[in-house]
Amino acid sequence: MGRARVVRKTWPSLWPLGSAPARRSRPVPEQPPLLRRAAVRAERTVRGSRMSSHSHISAVLVVFMALAVGAGAELLTEKSCDVVGDESTESQMEKALLKKLEPLSQIRFNTTVEIGTTENYAYHFRVCREVNSSLHDFAGVVQMDRQSGKTTVIGRINETQVFNGSDWIMLIYKGGDSYGRHCSGEKRRAVIMISCKRGITASSFSIISEEREKEQDCFYLFEMDSSVACPVEDSHLSTGSILLITFSSVIAVYIIGGFLYQRLIVGAKGMEQFPHFAFWQDLGNLVADGCDFVCRSKPRNVPAAYRGVGDDQLGDESEERDDHLLPM
Repeated sequence: MGRARVVRKTWPSLWPLGSAPARRSRPVPEQPPLLRRAAVRAERTVRGSRMSSHSHISAVLVVFMALAVGAGAELLTEKSCDVVGDESTESQMEKALLKKLEPLSQIRFNTTVEIGTTENYAYHFRVCREVNSSLHDFAGVVQMDRQSGKTTVIGRINETQVFNGSDWIMLIYKGGDSYGRHCSGEKRRAVIMISCKRGITASSFSIISEEREKEQDCFYLFEMDSSVACPVEDSHLSTGSILLITFSSVIAVYIIGGFLYQRLIVGAKGMEQFPHFAFWQDLGNLVADGCDFVCRSKPRNVPAAYRGVGDDQLGDESEERDDHLLPM
């Protein structure tokens, strides 16, 4: 018998789990250069479009934010008085007076007037600011009919005139709503007389009268009190006052500085802390002695009120007047 021939076969399915050899990845066939360049271009185009879209959205957001900030700033910044005339020809005196009135710009003034049963008005006024800044109508003085609710602009801050006297300031708003059948239909005008009253920022705003029976130059007259219309008080000191203040300051510096030096540097206690105490003590003694010398009316050692009898006052006596008393 011949030997049996054994044939060995490999059965991968019968191998234990996980012991199978890893399969080799099949190599990806290399793309042609033309296709590879086209793929790269397509990828770059997609990336560029994404970046451009993001940039466009960012730019739009920036524009909207700028517009919002600008609108907010415009709302926060209120309009102020504009003197009549071009900017190059505006009066510097009027500008200085408007700056003087600036402390009153944040105050709102109101007053009412009632004439019979037909006229019942409320007046609203602000110094160099709009009564209602949301309307942007430059209205500085507004009249409101309390019965019908109708609002009439008496004067506008973009047509302002201002001048002053010794203790008053006259503020004029022109360019109000036109009259109807009065004053030839001209535009209304508000005149506000600000009188000096020290210690008061603003008070007593009221309407005095309305002049509308003329052909032209009609106006509403208001008045109020304020310390801004008062002149600056000049404090002129005399020569004596200046010398007295200087002398007092020098004495105060000498006493305080000397006291601190004696106490902290020298280490003196009690009355010795006073600067140059010995000198001032001696000076006080001299002054006391001099005053005593000048002011006294009699000497210190006053002699006795009586005196003994002197020899010159005795008469001649006999030397033998006592001889009989002697023993013999």
